[in-house]
Amino acid sequence: MYMEESHLSEVISARLPKEMVKLVEEIAREERMDKSTVLEKALEHYISEWRLKKAVELYRDGLVTLPRAAEIAGVSVWEMTNILAEKKVTVQYSVEDLEEDLRVLGRE
Repeated sequence: MYMEESHLSEVISARLPKEMVKLVEEIAREERMDKSTVLEKALEHYISEWRLKKAVELYRDGLVTLPRAAEIAGVSVWEMTNILAEKKVTVQYSVEDLEEDLRVLGRE
């Protein structure tokens, strides 16, 4: 079902240092977009990085399975495996992980 963007958006306000505002304005000019879009893209990037960091921490600490870590990070299991390798986190693929993968594949 399609919803108008206005129904999916909410206005919030934030105090930013003047130098940061100047940089946002500069980016907006150079990228030919409005300041709201620049800020939205910056937040999207931060949230994505935060989710990835959280997923890696939870997986490394043994609190979530590989598929759950991938879900938290918003990436595929295969991408999560590569990310964990890059971060030198040992990937442990258990029978439970396999069963969860099979359940997920069965739903698609």
